[in-house]
Amino acid sequence: MTHAYGEPSYWDQRYQSDPGTFDWYQKYPSLAPLFDRYLLRHHRLLLVGCGNSALGESMVDDGYQDVVNIDISSVVIEAMQKKHMDKQGLKYINMDVRDMSLFQSSSFDAVIDKGTLDSLMCGHDAMQNATKMLLEVDRVLKDKGVYILITYGGPSYRLYMLRTIQHWAISLHVIDRVEKGPGPKTWTLTNPVPLNTDGSSIATLLGSNPEVHYIYVCTKLESGRPPQNETEGDVTAEQ
Repeated sequence: MTHAYGEPSYWDQRYQSDPGTFDWYQKYPSLAPLFDRYLLRHHRLLLVGCGNSALGESMVDDGYQDVVNIDISSVVIEAMQKKHMDKQGLKYINMDVRDMSLFQSSSFDAVIDKGTLDSLMCGHDAMQNATKMLLEVDRVLKDKGVYILITYGGPSYRLYMLRTIQHWAISLHVIDRVEKGPGPKTWTLTNPVPLNTDGSSIATLLGSNPEVHYIYVCTKLESGRPPQNETEGDVTAEQ
């Protein structure tokens, strides 16, 4: 079943009926160690499809100095602007991630996506809308900037799409889902997991139905530079 996830009216209605704070997938404390690997506190950051998440607020509270949040819903943006009107370094703008023409090209050090691409992939015209979004993400990223995608989608569902941007070097991290039961794990959040061409290495490592979220870190290579092998594409934040 598909939904009108690309339509402002869907999200306006949702946020009118449920205005409370909600974070898709993961909250900031669980993601902070990974962000520390790739981001610096002075970086200009873009959070797409922010909704009424506490992520941006938590990042500013933790020292990030320039966090821009966008969402297609004017209802939620107006509420978040009012809620955080006195919080320096935190901005909320009503904008469609498929058309971010108000932002200059190469203007952000990082774009963080916690469920937005997933939501477009569950909606009408999924591939068309996802492609528009990824092209816009690439456009607003600086060279060596990173697109951090937190998603349910494993490599067999997401790699082919991310690779349409040919100058992205892709690393993959995994994190336990919040609802996961106790049990051993074979990975550390801040270390990339082995990623071969078709992504089958992940099934070998995690099994056929792992209770994890996948975090793709796509680094925009310098203009004109061909991508490296993705297992070598991991880039940490530079001063």
